[in-house]
Amino acid sequence: MTTAPRFTTLVDSLPSTIPFVGPETLERQRGEAFQVRVGANESAFGVSPKAVEAMWEAVANIAWYNDPEAYDLRNAIAARHGVSLDEVLLGAGIDEMLGNVVRMVIEPGMPVVTSLGAYPTFNYHVAGFGGVLEAVPYRDDRIDLEALLDAVRRTEARLVYLANPDNPMGTWHDAAQVRAFIDELPESTLLVLDEAYIEFAPASAVFPIDADDPRVIRMRTFSKAHGMAGARIGYAIAPSRTIGGLGRIRNHFGVNRIAQAGALASLGDAEFIASVVDEVARGRNEYHTLARRLGLASVPSATNFVAIDAGGDGDHARALLARLQDEGVFVRMPGVAPLDRCIRVTVGTAGERALFARIFEAVVNETGEKP
Repeated sequence: MTTAPRFTTLVDSLPSTIPFVGPETLERQRGEAFQVRVGANESAFGVSPKAVEAMWEAVANIAWYNDPEAYDLRNAIAARHGVSLDEVLLGAGIDEMLGNVVRMVIEPGMPVVTSLGAYPTFNYHVAGFGGVLEAVPYRDDRIDLEALLDAVRRTEARLVYLANPDNPMGTWHDAAQVRAFIDELPESTLLVLDEAYIEFAPASAVFPIDADDPRVIRMRTFSKAHGMAGARIGYAIAPSRTIGGLGRIRNHFGVNRIAQAGALASLGDAEFIASVVDEVARGRNEYHTLARRLGLASVPSATNFVAIDAGGDGDHARALLARLQDEGVFVRMPGVAPLDRCIRVTVGTAGERALFARIFEAVVNETGEKP
């Protein structure tokens, strides 16, 4: 008896992998909802009222297919960044675009460079298309740009991934450092510069988008500061040839019309985005203060989360995370040592932050362990 369908050799070789276990899955396992959901780096502050209005209006025409060219939104993004329309690509979040970039440039057996412990969905796509990951350890909780560059040169990698600011640690490099890194890249290497958290970054980390360099594709999202994670919409900016290549393999109907309408309205609501950024900064400071009060360290962050050093190794952090989940708190943690000594906490609302602080303090005191 045969089993259908027959998988390719590549798919047969892959483990069953889910980059992230969703809080809903954990809630089903627990049999109850979390009290505090501060683990997925979602925005706790909703979406722009202008975006809400635009999305409600778009619902009236949900029977229609979306504009596969996303003309209005792409035009607005192009105008915002001073690039041309054919240098802008939309996707169902950065996750989808990462997969298409890997598919576009990587063949089975080719090396791909990233950081050890960096965004796992990128690794997932690399494995899914048969690439071979070369993972470079972090240095002092920051992506090691020199080591990344060395790995690219040594392996002659066609693709390298850099998130700035970084997930899962929240650290960042200033614009001058990133530009110097780009300048040293071989002409044959494509850099995916993931800027999902760029709205929260200090001005020193932000530099104008130049769509002329064929070695760079910059990706941004409406999932974080814009609060539209569930809508699944992000964008990439790169030379027209790169965007054209992705256009040959993308899902042209992948970004629904409600998401397009909401993103266009949110892009024009600078006041709302500024209010979110301000509240996130306030929440980060509260988390840093909480950690210090409990005798713990925390990692400086330019994102909407803070990595708190649990005061031990990965086993200790996992035990702390499990106890927090028992108490109804959803948080996550980095997946590899030495980063996994930390737990990662998203900035929630003022009420969520207060409830997290109360539960976290009780759990830390219960363990009786300090660094």
